[in-house]
Amino acid sequence: METIQTILLAMIQGLTEFLPISSSAHLILLSEILGWNDQGLIFDISLHFGTLLAVIFYFKNDIYQMFSHSHFKDFSTLINSPLGVITIATLPIVIVGGLFSGFIEENLRSPFVIALATIFFGVLLYLSDRKAHLAIGERVMTVSLGFIIGLSQILAVIPGTSRSGITITAALFLGFSRTEAARFSFLLSIPVIIAGNILGIYEFSQIEDMIFDYSDLLLGIGVSFVIAYLTIKWFINFVEKIGMLPFVVYRLFLGVIIFLYIY
Repeated sequence: METIQTILLAMIQGLTEFLPISSSAHLILLSEILGWNDQGLIFDISLHFGTLLAVIFYFKNDIYQMFSHSHFKDFSTLINSPLGVITIATLPIVIVGGLFSGFIEENLRSPFVIALATIFFGVLLYLSDRKAHLAIGERVMTVSLGFIIGLSQILAVIPGTSRSGITITAALFLGFSRTEAARFSFLLSIPVIIAGNILGIYEFSQIEDMIFDYSDLLLGIGVSFVIAYLTIKWFINFVEKIGMLPFVVYRLFLGVIIFLYIY
């Protein structure tokens, strides 16, 4: 893989993983438009690992608090703690992603599906953002609310949906502020990315011809980490002031461009 390809793919992954615009859609489309060969599973894993390190580093204090001994007094306290809520919210996507990853890979990774999902879920994001204006004060994240957001995450298996986009949309519809929605979405990404990487490593281990370039992997991890960290920091400061409209407009524009490219 050429260095420029490694850097561009890592930058796209780091930039789009946490923005509500779908990282998978951009990676698929970039490779298709530029005529690049598939970069391979192990490279995909390395890019996701870079973004995982970024979100863990950014939320290190929150994560430390999650594993505080005060949450482990009894089962009820554990389930209702932030750690318990995120664990319960993660179960739907882990189950669905694990069972249907092959079907998704074979049937949904098309420009038509990406364009349709980009536009449709962009409209949903707009509608949820309008509701965010009505949010007053902080809403407490409960197990049931977290599970509903986790259920919405199932839709993220459709390329073009955006995992962060659909979870932020669901949280906004449930009455959370933009900042609260974004923070929960990012924290929820941690177990999802870990689960996805474990599945990817397992699939990679089944391949007989395991040839890859360590320099590409390290460069991809480094670039995706830096870009993802800066993106998270910028996005959380940006959305409370400006809202989701710029991302909605971008999604609609991108969807139309993809349709024009197809036809």
